[in-house]
Amino acid sequence: MNNLCRSALGAGLVFVLLAATPVSAQNAAAPSKWAPDFPLWAALWNPDFPREPANEDPYNVPNSSQTFTMQHARNLFFALDWHPDNHPALPDVVLHGRQPEVWACGSCHRAEGTGGPENAPIAGLPAAYIVQQMADFKSGARMFSAPQRKPIHDMTQIGKAITDEEVEAAAAYFSALSLDPILKVVEAETIPKTVIAGLIYAKDPDGGTEPLGDRIVEMPNDLKQFEMRDSRSQFTVYVPVGSIAKGAILIAGGANGRVPCVNCHGADLRGLGPVPGIAGRSPSYFMRQFMDFKTGARAGTWSALMKPQVEPLSIEDMTAIVAYLASLPP
Repeated sequence: MNNLCRSALGAGLVFVLLAATPVSAQNAAAPSKWAPDFPLWAALWNPDFPREPANEDPYNVPNSSQTFTMQHARNLFFALDWHPDNHPALPDVVLHGRQPEVWACGSCHRAEGTGGPENAPIAGLPAAYIVQQMADFKSGARMFSAPQRKPIHDMTQIGKAITDEEVEAAAAYFSALSLDPILKVVEAETIPKTVIAGLIYAKDPDGGTEPLGDRIVEMPNDLKQFEMRDSRSQFTVYVPVGSIAKGAILIAGGANGRVPCVNCHGADLRGLGPVPGIAGRSPSYFMRQFMDFKTGARAGTWSALMKPQVEPLSIEDMTAIVAYLASLPP
């Protein structure tokens, strides 16, 4: 493995451990102090979205014999394990976290590590990679260029409070999992009308359509199932027409002095040794990471090697790349 490939351990598209909280608008967040041109479809934030009360009504999801309530789902020190036979036993930091500052990793990232657009899928990432990113959160080397919103502050707090032993336990668990495909990518000019449900797009319950424009809209097929933190919640990802083909060219090309992504992330972009896989994962998350590298907000180990790979890219280029990556099998 060459030096640039090794660098992707710290400089690849890193997967954040963020919290999910479930206005009809394309952009709902204030401009970032670092990146005023930030593509706000990748950093949604509508804290006024009306949420279902944390009630004790029983709820079930497909292909599960478990029963949980919205009260369970709102408890960030408890991971809803809908499919316990599908994975090894959850370490305590994944299942419960540690009060008062370390939330259960499986609460936001789901028990099977599939995450969502507001954070990231971490299933199948190399353990050493996860450990390094948490070290960067703890040291302050990993910052954010996205408009300020609650998960940014939450993750910084968790990164500083979590112990090395807890990080290692979580990293070992999530790295042993396989990421199941949950994204269906569709090129479109017109999409179902959206609302911003906390940190994600959702279908407007009143129906209707709207133009996609130059956005990517990643939203759950069943909002309630996703809010109930089921790892198997499915998403439809609407991307601009032609973006997948353009992204494939940019990924393979290495134009403007860039190194082709396959050199470090593997021929199938599913990872190579300690380098994380980038295929079949959230495009919203990837866009945030592109911007973090581009603006210098991420200054962790080897980030200096990733920065020149994204600096020549326009917002349109980055949109096409993350659309293409999302279309691939994980």
